[in-house]
Amino acid sequence: MSEDWRQEVEEIARRRELAARLGGQRKVDRQHAAGRLTVRERIEALVDAGSFDEVGALAGLAVHDEDGRVAEFTPANFVVGTARLDGRRIAVGGDDFTVRGGAADAGIMEKQVYAERLANELGMPLVRLIEGTGGGGSVKMLEQHGFSYVPANPGWDLVVDNLSAVPVVAACLGPVAGLGAARAVMAHLCVLVEGAGQLFVAGPPLVKHATGEDLTKEELGGAGVHRRSGAVDRLAGSEAEAFELIRAFLGYLPSTVDELPPVTASDDDPERRAEALLSLVPRNRRRPYQLRPLLDGVFDAGSVFDYAGYGGSAYTGLARLDGHPVGVLATDPYRGATLTADGADAITRLVDLCETFHLPVVSLTDQAGMVIGLAGEKRGSIRHGARAITAVYQARVPAAEVIVRRVFGVGGAGITNRHRLVRRWAWPSGDWGSLPVEGGIEAAYRAEIEASPNPAEHIEAIRERLDRVRSPFRTAEKFLVEDIIDPRETRRRLCEWVHDAYRVLPKLLGRPSFGTRP
Repeated sequence: MSEDWRQEVEEIARRRELAARLGGQRKVDRQHAAGRLTVRERIEALVDAGSFDEVGALAGLAVHDEDGRVAEFTPANFVVGTARLDGRRIAVGGDDFTVRGGAADAGIMEKQVYAERLANELGMPLVRLIEGTGGGGSVKMLEQHGFSYVPANPGWDLVVDNLSAVPVVAACLGPVAGLGAARAVMAHLCVLVEGAGQLFVAGPPLVKHATGEDLTKEELGGAGVHRRSGAVDRLAGSEAEAFELIRAFLGYLPSTVDELPPVTASDDDPERRAEALLSLVPRNRRRPYQLRPLLDGVFDAGSVFDYAGYGGSAYTGLARLDGHPVGVLATDPYRGATLTADGADAITRLVDLCETFHLPVVSLTDQAGMVIGLAGEKRGSIRHGARAITAVYQARVPAAEVIVRRVFGVGGAGITNRHRLVRRWAWPSGDWGSLPVEGGIEAAYRAEIEASPNPAEHIEAIRERLDRVRSPFRTAEKFLVEDIIDPRETRRRLCEWVHDAYRVLPKLLGRPSFGTRP
C-alpha cells in the first residue's frame, strides 16, 4: 500500500467531478431547454473569471459499494463559496434546480446557513441565486424520514442580521416558492428575470387546492404580478441582465457596514451646467416635466441606478456625485403628483438602505402630499406615509434637498427631516404650503365667494392676489428657505456638499440604529 495519500487525493478529484455533473445530463438538458442556466454556469457568468472557490463540493447523497467506494453520488442541491466580483470578495450561493428542485435534502440547509455565516462573519456582500423552494419541505419527506417536525427557518437569525451587516442581493431565476421566496425578499435588492422567474408563497397546485384558483406559474407570480407588488425591486430581461444589475448595485455599497461606500474617479466635471435645467419645469403648474433630464443634469454621467421600481410617482435610486455614491429621492410627474402607499414603501426602502450602508441622501423634491380619495384611504396610505416619514427621521446620514417644484402637506413635510440640518436649495419654480392654492381657495373663501355676484371671476381675483405672495422669494426673505439658485448651479452645489457629507460619515460607521426593513 502506498505510503502517501495519492489514492485519497484522486478520490477527492473524482468526487468533485461527480458533483460537477449536478443532477445528471438529462436534467441539465431540461434546464437549458427551459432557457435557464445551471447553478454553476450562473456563478461563472456572475463572478470574475476563475475566482470562485467552492465550499462543500463533496456534500451530497452517496451510495457506497461493498468496498466502501462511492458507486452513485447526487450532490447537495446548493452550491456555495467565495469569489471576486469586480475585484471585490463576495460570498455566493445558488440553488441547483437539477437536483430535486431545491428541496430540503443532502445538506442544502446546512450549506445555506454556511453562506449566511460566511458573509456575516467575514464582512462580505452576499449574492443568493434562487430557484425552487430553496430548502423548503416536501410531503414525500414524511415517508422518507418516518416523522414530521415543527418548522423553523434554518439560519434565520443570520438572514435577519445580515440585513444590518452586509449587502445582500437575491435573484429569482426560475420558479421561487416557500422558503426560497422568503430568502428572496430578505435582501437589499431582489431581481426577477421576466419570463423565466416567478415568485410566490406557494405554487399553483397548492393554491388550487387551497383557494380554487387555477393559475399558471406566470399568472401567479410572474413579472406582471411583481411589477408593482413591492416584493421585487427590479425586473431583468435575461439572466445576463440580472447579473449586470447585481454588479452595478453592489458597486454603490461598501462590503460591510463597518466601511465607507466606495468612491470612484469621475470624469464628469463637477462644475458642469446642464442648460436644459433652466427650462425643465414649465411655468404652468399643471404641466408635468420629464424626470430623466433632471437626474442626468445633476448626477455623474451614466451613474443613475433605478431602485424599488414599484413606487409609481415616487422615484428612488442610487447615483454618484463626483464619484461619491448617494441615494436619490425624486418624483416622476408623468406618473402622478401625490405620494401613494406604494411610493411611501419605496421611499422607506431607499432610506433604510442608505442608513444601513451610510450613503448620503439627495432629495430632488416635488412632492404634492399624500394621495387623497377613497382608493388611498382603503390602502391605508397615511400609515404607509407615516412609516416612510419615520424612516426619514430615524436616518442619521447627511441629507441635501433641492426643491424643484412642490412641497405640500404631510407627504411634502416628511420627505426630509426638517428638524435637522439638511443642506437645502430651492429653484425659482418652487411652490409650497400646507396645501396648493388652487385646491384651497373655495374652502378658505367660501363665504366671500358665495356673496359675490360672479363667483368664477371672484375666485380668479383671489388667485391673482395669492399668486403675488406665494413667490419663493417671499419665503427666502424670512429665511424659511435658505437659498434660491439658478437650476444650472445644482450639480456644482451638490458636488461641493457631497465632499462635506463624506467627511461626516466615518463617525457613523458600524451597525445602524435601525437597519433595513424587508
